Amino acid sequence: MNPSNQSPNHTAEDESQAVVTRRIQRLSLHLMAPSAQNYDLCIVSCSSRGKLEVDKAQLSGYMRGKHREIQERVFEYFNSRPDLQTPVEILKDDHRELCWRQLLGLVREAGIKPFKHVAEDPAQYFAIAEAVGSVDMSLGIKMGVQYSLWGGSVINLGTKKHRDKYYDGIDNLDYPGCFAMTELHHGSNVQGLQTVATFDPIKDEFIINTPNDGAIKWWIGNAAVHGKFATVFAKLMLPTHDSKGYSDMGVHAFIVPIRDMKTHQTLPGIEIHDCGHKVGLNGVDNGALRFCSVRIPRDNLLNRFGDVSRDGKYTSSLPTINKRFAATLGELVGGRVGLAYSSVGVLKIAATIAIRYSLLRQQFGPPRKPEVSILDYQSQQHKLMPMLASTYAFHFATANLVEKYSEMKKTHDEQLVGDVHALSAGLKSYVTSYTAKSLSVCREACGGHGYAAVNRFGSLRNDHDIFQTFEGDNTVLLQQVAGDLLKQYKEKFQGGPLTVTWNYLRESMNAYLSQPNPVTARWEGEEHLRDPKFQLDAFRYRTSRLLQSVAVRLRKHSKTLGSFGAWNRCLNHLLTLAESHIESVILAKFIEAVQNCPDPSSRAALKLVCDLYALNRIWNDIGTYRNVDYVAPNKAKAIHKLTEYLSFQVRNIAGELIDAFDLPDYVTRAPIARQSDAYAYYTQIVGF
Repeated sequence: MNPSNQSPNHTAEDESQAVVTRRIQRLSLHLMAPSAQNYDLCIVSCSSRGKLEVDKAQLSGYMRGKHREIQERVFEYFNSRPDLQTPVEILKDDHRELCWRQLLGLVREAGIKPFKHVAEDPAQYFAIAEAVGSVDMSLGIKMGVQYSLWGGSVINLGTKKHRDKYYDGIDNLDYPGCFAMTELHHGSNVQGLQTVATFDPIKDEFIINTPNDGAIKWWIGNAAVHGKFATVFAKLMLPTHDSKGYSDMGVHAFIVPIRDMKTHQTLPGIEIHDCGHKVGLNGVDNGALRFCSVRIPRDNLLNRFGDVSRDGKYTSSLPTINKRFAATLGELVGGRVGLAYSSVGVLKIAATIAIRYSLLRQQFGPPRKPEVSILDYQSQQHKLMPMLASTYAFHFATANLVEKYSEMKKTHDEQLVGDVHALSAGLKSYVTSYTAKSLSVCREACGGHGYAAVNRFGSLRNDHDIFQTFEGDNTVLLQQVAGDLLKQYKEKFQGGPLTVTWNYLRESMNAYLSQPNPVTARWEGEEHLRDPKFQLDAFRYRTSRLLQSVAVRLRKHSKTLGSFGAWNRCLNHLLTLAESHIESVILAKFIEAVQNCPDPSSRAALKLVCDLYALNRIWNDIGTYRNVDYVAPNKAKAIHKLTEYLSFQVRNIAGELIDAFDLPDYVTRAPIARQSDAYAYYTQIVGF
């Protein structure tokens, strides 16, 4: 044999042997269960059927953190003022006036000044907003319009001259204002707004006009009754010397007085109409605004990102309309952060009422034995215990979002700005949608008594429902999340940097692109299933699978339908991807919160709740995992059985878990949450 022919054969043999070696090594890893020693979490054995001992004070302290004191001040003030407590039955106009008096009392009597925290300490502001919203959601929204939207637009989009002129009046409520962005024909598509602000270089003024009925500012909070100013978003038009006559510089914000400071009469050129009775939030006076040649000084342009000189020259540190628009909206992301955080507060109230009632209410039981609590029924646990677990998960996820937002406001780090923008869009959408559905579940779980208005489910449901729409329609926001995921997916394969929230994609995409492990797919032991690594890997595997498959579909359909058509064809897939990613983020933050909890009894309780959240979500989407053999049939059955057991264990400490929310009786004032009061109330109202 020619020696020259031996080298290729020898190389092939070496490669073959290397492949065999790698396969043996991989198989040996498959056969060895991963250690859970790196996860310093308390795992309660199923063999131990004893009830966990929960230190409610420790758990509550860990949950509420450093903002407990300011929330207590809010609760104490309203508890001391029965005249400012919203009655069950109240007319729209009376509710609006009461809501205004509540806000005045909070600021001028209780001395709680939310505005200073909007820029200096956003976490403190959101804590105040959560407490205020739990007293009356209309009050929470009205406060948000005044300080976060109207006030926030002045300090975030304006410059020193605007802060010097308006800050004190906004802070002490001498300058009640509005945030006039939404129009009759344009809500989500802000770049499509039609209101125009044309610069008049002769008089050094802007002229605000509503060119058609579709451009009427609509659903503007504080406009119908109390507002004296409005931040109006309009296209800035500058005169030119060409055939067009004007140049469109994009959407900008302008301060427009709408009522006389002394007489409160509507100013010339402005029409204000009442949007009328709404499904909920009737303490907020939503109105419609039309402008007819309303003149304002040039200084009323909020000019942080773009300015106009006396001679009509436009200057900006940002080179394009799109960049200026993105910077403007980026400064307003606090509204989404606040809604996500406040929505969790609503969920806490509803869950507390429903669970407390379910613990007290007794129906049926074994023959010749006392009736049992309805929370002892598996069906009731199935309704409420995963919801309670989700409430805890959302609490830690939104608290982390608030921390990120506060850091962003201090550092203005570009990477953090992008992270907060995407995370706030996803959490606002996911949490508010979940809360909206859960409010109906809570009402149903309380039977006929849940239908009484005094038990709050109706007002909570109606007031919260719009959370799914304002500050960004939830479906639109999820598309933003999906778009960011696809951008990060592209970056991953081009070797670019990934932002903080998306870092897991690099590892999980690599795991997805390999076949599911046939051995670990069959592991069904409790320690494995309750291992946070298994749980988080499962969540992230699902997200990576959805991301890779939708990217393939988009490329395929783009060839025939174009980018817009392809996106629309894959829209439901994209929404599922976004939700899956947000669930991964929520679980990661929950696991982190469990690990960081210093009190052992609280950590054990939180671990139990975290496991229920994770395994319930995996079970709810078990078809996805089965379709790709990520979970074998025996493992799927084990997940289901363990989820039911964890639900039962959480039921055993449900009272302590809702007590840890530390909501005062005034907030959870539903009589069905205190059973003796419920019967006394019902007998009273029917005349016994």
